[in-house]
Amino acid sequence: MSIVLPGERAPAQHVNLKLGPGLLQAPNGSSSTNRTAPSIFATRAGTLNHSANGSKWWVESNARRYVPAAQESVVGVVVQKQGEGFRVDIGSAHSANLDGLAFEGATKRNKPNLKVGSLVYARVSSAHKDMEPELECFDAQTRKAEGFGELKGGFLVRCSLRLCRQLLDPKHFLLPLLGSLFPLEIAVGLNGRIWINSQDAKRIIAIAQVIEAADPDAQGMGESDIRTLLEDLNRKWMFE
Repeated sequence: MSIVLPGERAPAQHVNLKLGPGLLQAPNGSSSTNRTAPSIFATRAGTLNHSANGSKWWVESNARRYVPAAQESVVGVVVQKQGEGFRVDIGSAHSANLDGLAFEGATKRNKPNLKVGSLVYARVSSAHKDMEPELECFDAQTRKAEGFGELKGGFLVRCSLRLCRQLLDPKHFLLPLLGSLFPLEIAVGLNGRIWINSQDAKRIIAIAQVIEAADPDAQGMGESDIRTLLEDLNRKWMFE
């Protein structure tokens, strides 16, 4: 992990390289016979991160507004029906487009009937600075839903972009801890939105409070403080 500034070259190399927010591949003007590694540059200041196998690279910054990136999972709110699809608010500068056929098993006669205000868990299929982002509600490899689609019931928690990325790290303590204490359904969007659902309202409220307390842009509680908070909530709500 290192600090990068806009215009600084990033050492991102992998046979299946995928670039996330804050990184851009510069056009290579060399001939097709030249097999040199592509030039990757940072477009914003922050910490340079990569996945365990080095195939995914991104820049983590203290940005408040989500910038869509291809293949990222997001939680969106349907704001408009248009033609054969929907306009979805994902917290970026522009609304995203979601085609009515971009669902598992969807046909022209059998499409989801989403209403304005409905929540969806979707994948960014296309993102370009000069175009509105496109969404799909199925996995790019299997073409199956794999958890994507309409989110029914539950509660939407808004948090920092940093926390969302942390929660998708299998080594992060919070989600395994919550899952060991509550029946839990959760959809983490990299756009600063987390959908949660549980057995009843008091458990949903408790989970939301814990997630907000763990947000590094808010209280930023660590594991020991979170356990103490959960004990306090258990005494207050008397979870069985």
